[in-house]
Amino acid sequence: MDYFNYSRRQTSVVNIGAVPLGGDNPIRIQSMTNTSTQDTEASVAQAKRIVDAGGEYVRLTTQGIKEAENLKNINIGLRSQNYMVPLVADVHFNPKVAEVAALYAEKVRINPGNYVDPARTFKKMEYTDEEYSQELQKIRERFIPFLNICKENHTAIRIGVNHGSLSDRIMSRYGDTPEGMVESCMEFLRICVEQCFTDVVISIKASNTVVMVKTVRLLVFVMEQEGMSFPLHLGVTEAGDGEDGRIKSALGIGALLVDGLGDTIRVSLSEEPELEIPVAKKIVDYVTCLEKHPYIPGTMGQGFNYLTPSQRKTHAVRNIGGNNLPVVISERLDKSQEIDLQFKPDYIYVGKELPEIRQPGVSYILDADSWQGEDGTYPTFNYQQLMFLGTCHTDLKFLFVSYMTLTEEVIACIKAYPELVIVSQSNHINRVGEHRALVHQLISEGITNPVVFFQHYQEDEQDNFQIKSAIDMGALIFDGLCDGVFLYNQGQISHSIVDATAFGILQAGRIRTSKTEYISCPGCGRTLFDLQKTIARVKNATSHLKGLKIGIMGCIVNGPGEMADADYGYVGAGRGKISLYKKKECIEKNIPEEEAVDKLIELIKVNGDYKDKV
Repeated sequence: MDYFNYSRRQTSVVNIGAVPLGGDNPIRIQSMTNTSTQDTEASVAQAKRIVDAGGEYVRLTTQGIKEAENLKNINIGLRSQNYMVPLVADVHFNPKVAEVAALYAEKVRINPGNYVDPARTFKKMEYTDEEYSQELQKIRERFIPFLNICKENHTAIRIGVNHGSLSDRIMSRYGDTPEGMVESCMEFLRICVEQCFTDVVISIKASNTVVMVKTVRLLVFVMEQEGMSFPLHLGVTEAGDGEDGRIKSALGIGALLVDGLGDTIRVSLSEEPELEIPVAKKIVDYVTCLEKHPYIPGTMGQGFNYLTPSQRKTHAVRNIGGNNLPVVISERLDKSQEIDLQFKPDYIYVGKELPEIRQPGVSYILDADSWQGEDGTYPTFNYQQLMFLGTCHTDLKFLFVSYMTLTEEVIACIKAYPELVIVSQSNHINRVGEHRALVHQLISEGITNPVVFFQHYQEDEQDNFQIKSAIDMGALIFDGLCDGVFLYNQGQISHSIVDATAFGILQAGRIRTSKTEYISCPGCGRTLFDLQKTIARVKNATSHLKGLKIGIMGCIVNGPGEMADADYGYVGAGRGKISLYKKKECIEKNIPEEEAVDKLIELIKVNGDYKDKV
């Protein structure tokens, strides 16, 4: 992989029906039905809507033998209407179901965390080397017959690891870590290689984007060490709905795609499955435009570790850099007073003239030739105005500069003015690569001035703006390079949406919290309550609780695991029944659905985390 220049990772080809994956094939897009897999008519209708929207694979939950067997009827129903989309069976807990599904689906997803091992229980368990070896032998005994059935029926498989469903066995040796997730996958991959089974796709997912990106990077490294080149399925699990789900998905998936990692993607939104497809297409289209871009001659800074990056060490300039949270800079060149108090920027760039009314608690940035030294205002320069840096006496100055203009003279000036905050800008088609090159040049020069990333767009559609800006910021955040973000859009999108997007990106990247975070699954045939209506009710009651993480899960497959990262959890326990969690602990089981949201609020209040709406 070239850290600064885009090229797709070379992978093996996996045959999935008539739609091959990996190699030189395009990045494939897929979704998953949320109908009952025993309901042939509903499943066929929804699969058709997914395909009509542009989906290339359709996944269905197969929690039992009956669901697996009904894939035959769903397949017939689709083929009879000339829909040749490959079907993917989603299997948890029961190897026998996987074996049946392999007869009727073009691909079967299995979860190493629960294929043979018991479900995650969060109990501390110790395994001797002998016991651990015996457990691995059990996997071989159950997995190899399944591979033989797949060989006979030309069925591909996906080894799909989820952060929320690692087995206690893996947890006992590796803990809740990326290394544990990778080893959970590699145990199964090594058997596939030994058995000469090559139609294998891999996914490693988490609702935490930092964990997801770090783990996929590590998996690719480990596979390369062992001579494997299997293609990757990417997704941020339980991403949620609305703009939060889109930003979170684009940030995590986009950060990997820009590094050439990923051969198929699924955007997991708590919405109708066909609505996931346009978002996925926009992510893929934006990243694949990077192909054959002009070369960026970047050099990686000493001490940077791509697999385990840490936050770049910077000195604080006022409230930027050092140990401060990353800042948000916004623009109001039109002198608009539009400010959302929940997403109030730290700095506002106004160009040459201050507004008549200044927002309390906000600092203003003016062009250096217009700056008069007013309290709460700071000057900005470009690389052609270096000679004027010494004429503005203040403890904070901004310098707009791109990687290609980072000359020896500019570097010398930056070293001479520790009060400078670098605003990295790029007009390169691969702006991530050029932003990276600039910061790594600073690292190589021993410069510790903070860096804010300026991202410029001309978008009229909110979706496009949020998806592109999240993709452009993802890798920069996960690499630990970001001290702030400045989103500037010259299109028909309100300032408040631009500001909210900036804060949403920082929150999705886990580096600044500004609102309640919802970890909610997209729903599937296992979900036994109206997920979308429930999410809306929970949000309505809790969205003002800044800083809380609330999980809303349709079933127990990933529920307790993914919610280990949440403060509170709402999990489907059966038809019309809900269980409530505090962290990993189940507090109350089988609550009638109509009472569950009120009970959740009571639980939050009892623990002192509830505040009344202002």
